[in-house]
Amino acid sequence: MRKIISIICAAVVLSLVSCHDVEKWDDDAEGNFDALWTVLDRHYCFFEGKGIDWDSVYRVYRPKVKPGTNVIELYSICADMLDELRDGHVNLTTPFATSYYKKWWSDYPQNYNQRLVDEYYLHFGGLTRGGFTYGMFEDSVAYVRYPSFAYAPGDGTLDWMLALLSPCHAMIIDIRDNGGGDMTAVETIVRRFIDKRILAGYISHKSGPGHCEFSKPYAYYFDPADEGRIRWNKPVVVLTNRSTFSAANNFVSVVQYLQQFTLVGDRTGGGSGMPFNSEIPCGWAVRFSGSPVYDAQMQATETGIEPDVHVDLDLEASLKGIDTMLDKAIEIAEREGEKYKKEHK
Repeated sequence: MRKIISIICAAVVLSLVSCHDVEKWDDDAEGNFDALWTVLDRHYCFFEGKGIDWDSVYRVYRPKVKPGTNVIELYSICADMLDELRDGHVNLTTPFATSYYKKWWSDYPQNYNQRLVDEYYLHFGGLTRGGFTYGMFEDSVAYVRYPSFAYAPGDGTLDWMLALLSPCHAMIIDIRDNGGGDMTAVETIVRRFIDKRILAGYISHKSGPGHCEFSKPYAYYFDPADEGRIRWNKPVVVLTNRSTFSAANNFVSVVQYLQQFTLVGDRTGGGSGMPFNSEIPCGWAVRFSGSPVYDAQMQATETGIEPDVHVDLDLEASLKGIDTMLDKAIEIAEREGEKYKKEHK
């Protein structure tokens, strides 16, 4: 996502030149807590959207930090404070632990069982390359499992995969439990499903320390894959669950407005903020959402995206080898594939 990267770089430069005073804190329990709270106060981007009173959070947690607070106790207090942000992109990294907010997915059904799909649908087969595992169901529906956006797939890999799946008239892209990764992978894949430039979304950056101080939103766009590359213009069903997060959530936020796509499964996990990294005096690193990303209709997707068709994994049926979510995706793909065949005779 080259344009997003350039916008973020510009935002960083602007933020650097706008800072005149560098505040310093003591390297003790109280100083490190205050440094952590302050860097979030000035740079975190979702306070208003989530209705978080950060001053009130300070009043709850600051009294717990005392001159004799040791590093383990300090870490626990800071981690609990960061959990108030309800954000899977917020981490505090120390030499002995990394904090991580889990409730964005832990309070929901998992809705994915890899063994179930591998054994009863792929029969431990399928082709694997470039992070994809793919195959065909009854020569009519293509199935693509993509568990991570950690690396952008190569053009050759995408060409081969789409060519081998071309006998099918519809495709399922299963990104359940996809925790995200490289945003450029989103663009690389989406380019194979469009034939003209599309508005992919908007991004803003903090323009000041206030919770509502943001730049105007900047639009970013995706272009089709280059001439000569294979594209897919047939129906696509995207299968999601609450652990569809970050870059995977961004992928869903883009394709939800493409006509040939249908979203099936559970609400995605969200995670739309671009990361910001900082450090407190003791050397602990903190990572959090610093720049909000919106979809093409300027809708926030930080808390997830609802599917077009909601369906959960029936645990009792799964014991019999049935993935009720995948079955619904196959049903919709077959129906849309039949429509496509009739329209393109």
